Amino acid sequence: MGLYKRGDIYWYRFVWNGELIRESTRQTNKRVAQQMEAAHRASLAKGEVGIRDKKREVTLGEFIKCEVKPYVESRFADKPKTLEYYRAGLKLLGAYQPLQGCPLSAITADKVAGYVAKLRDSEHAVATINRRLEVLRRVLRLAVEWGRVDKLLPKVEMLPGENRRDRVLTPAEESRYLAAAQQLGDEILAAYERALTGIRARLRGQQPAEPEDPYLLRDVTTLLIDTGMRPDECYRLRWEHIRDGAIHVPCGKTSNARRVLPLTERAAALIEMRRVRASSEWVFPAPTRSGHMEKSTLKKQHARACRMAAVPPFTMYDLRHTCLTRWAAHMDPYTLAYLAGHSDFSTTRRYVHPQADTVRAALERVRSLVEGGLTAGDLSGAGRNQRLNPPN
Repeated sequence: MGLYKRGDIYWYRFVWNGELIRESTRQTNKRVAQQMEAAHRASLAKGEVGIRDKKREVTLGEFIKCEVKPYVESRFADKPKTLEYYRAGLKLLGAYQPLQGCPLSAITADKVAGYVAKLRDSEHAVATINRRLEVLRRVLRLAVEWGRVDKLLPKVEMLPGENRRDRVLTPAEESRYLAAAQQLGDEILAAYERALTGIRARLRGQQPAEPEDPYLLRDVTTLLIDTGMRPDECYRLRWEHIRDGAIHVPCGKTSNARRVLPLTERAAALIEMRRVRASSEWVFPAPTRSGHMEKSTLKKQHARACRMAAVPPFTMYDLRHTCLTRWAAHMDPYTLAYLAGHSDFSTTRRYVHPQADTVRAALERVRSLVEGGLTAGDLSGAGRNQRLNPPN
């Protein structure tokens, strides 16, 4: 009986009229904690208060609805992808009754394991399950940080076996894909020209709708390959962000997302062609609620271009991986991390995928240096010079 510590916090415990009294002082100072215990004993002895009723604990569902959701909506109002990520995770979490109706302090590792089992039964991929577990982990941490529970909650661990993005387009695949994207645009315009001279237009007076942006796929994918932008940054690009031959990314996924990306000649030429016929504040406008193109805008065209080019399917994000992997062979990691908009090098490392020809070329350089009689120190220095001054 008396004072004891849980972590750095003092608690007190004693029996009063056969009833166990146990409460946290929320204090790290022992003397203050003793005074609080004495004050509680005195108040009970004087009859000023009865046995304190234990407050009803808030459930996980109530905590999410009343506190987490409003916090997420206000905190990430300018980050639609992050909002979508949290909304999806919180919705799925709220649908799992064993956790949704469970008091926060009663959440155990077994209940978390049950949630994981439910996700597995729904045949979700490991990556999807881990994204949902990340949301649960964040919710539990907020409960502790905001003082809604007086104990540590179970640690939520990610599942192993998650597939990482390692798809990098070869120059030949890029060339075939962009040619297919160009061909799709040509076909859209050709279909419009045929419709102008068709029966509906000539005899019925029904004019076909003019295609608004037939080469959207070509322009977007070219910009992604040449700049390494995140797809969402590209989709939300405004004309005011393009000036002085560069793209000025104002904000994004991380604190380092704000950066300046110089345009290649190819990308600059496409941007100027779009600027001539621009009629919107967005570089890539579309008939969506946001006014600009979204992830689903080019889904069908992209799949068709992959088939036409005989290129294995890939995602738009793979174009970012392709760009950063190519850049990594010709620049130092600090510059690469800046251009990628990453906050730490560990993230940048996941975007660099050495290709077979790059590895072979590096090994050939090492072999030629060794055969030339260089020492280990000379070889290390030569390697550094090779990275800083790559061959043309």
